[in-house]
Amino acid sequence: MGLQGESRNKAPEENWPIEGVIELSFPSEDIARIVYESVLYEHESVPYRRSRIEFLLDGKKVVIRFLAKDNSALRGTLNSYLRWIKVAIDSLEI
Repeated sequence: MGLQGESRNKAPEENWPIEGVIELSFPSEDIARIVYESVLYEHESVPYRRSRIEFLLDGKKVVIRFLAKDNSALRGTLNSYLRWIKVAIDSLEI
């Protein structure tokens, strides 16, 4: 299927010393798509000034690629994304 999604706020990497990738695997492509689409609105609407995020769908995986200016920005950004993903997963279990 390949990566789907978009990158926000691209900037030269030298200004963003912290970088990484989180890949979350799901039992099926349908569940991954539901989680991805549930979080996509937040991804597109919340502005971050000290971090940059690529939020992608890759088959059964949701991928978060990130750059951050400092540890505090990284923690805040990842906490938001992981919390939104948890809410989406919890709502599937209802």
